[in-house]
Amino acid sequence: MANERTARELEHSRAVRDMFSGIAQKYDFLNHFLSVNTDKRWRRLVSKKLAEVLAREDALVLDVACGTGDLAVELQSAGRARIVGTDFCRPMLEIAFQKNRKCDPAIPYVEADGMNLAFADNSFDAVTIAFGLRNFSNWRDGLQEFHRILKKGGRLAILEFTTPVVPGFKQLFNLYFTRILPRIGGAVSGSRGAYEYLPDSVSRFPDQKGLAAMLEETGFSGVEYQNLTGGIAAIHTGTKN
Repeated sequence: MANERTARELEHSRAVRDMFSGIAQKYDFLNHFLSVNTDKRWRRLVSKKLAEVLAREDALVLDVACGTGDLAVELQSAGRARIVGTDFCRPMLEIAFQKNRKCDPAIPYVEADGMNLAFADNSFDAVTIAFGLRNFSNWRDGLQEFHRILKKGGRLAILEFTTPVVPGFKQLFNLYFTRILPRIGGAVSGSRGAYEYLPDSVSRFPDQKGLAAMLEETGFSGVEYQNLTGGIAAIHTGTKN
């Protein structure tokens, strides 16, 4: 299990859970609208990174902080592996369960904290997390938990917002991200605070090289990352030794 968490970390987790509970019904619409559906392409790229694992009928893959289930559904559609989703926000999971009407077999979803997962050591062939790691109260502890539940040779794939790398575009995107997005997200969801939290959480999160270094320090090998859409987001991958 992950290390014992401080009172501050537990309060952070409660605040994040409450925030996502409040925007759950508008979450999918805003994700697709605010990204002009680019988020769908990013998730397809995650599945391509794990194509070898997903092609195996005997493989077991865990999607952590699965939210409303979009990545879990994409992973299942991309291969024959068994997919399990987990998230600590029940209103988000309720929407994920509704999407099971289009899934055969149905994807099992488990309500659980990604930093304290009730799975045995060496259980999964791959672990994924999309736009969830930066919300953890302790990123390093979260990575250690992923490492624990992966089998030897298991793959980790992280899709997360990060630091744009294209000059000029970086400034333009930051203007949109910090000024325009919170206004639109707040107007549609009724919670401007949630969409002010988004750019703030990204600004505090390690950049591409920083996250890669953290993965290596946690015990992952072959760590690589691919910038997406000028570095708005990136996919980091690594393998458990």
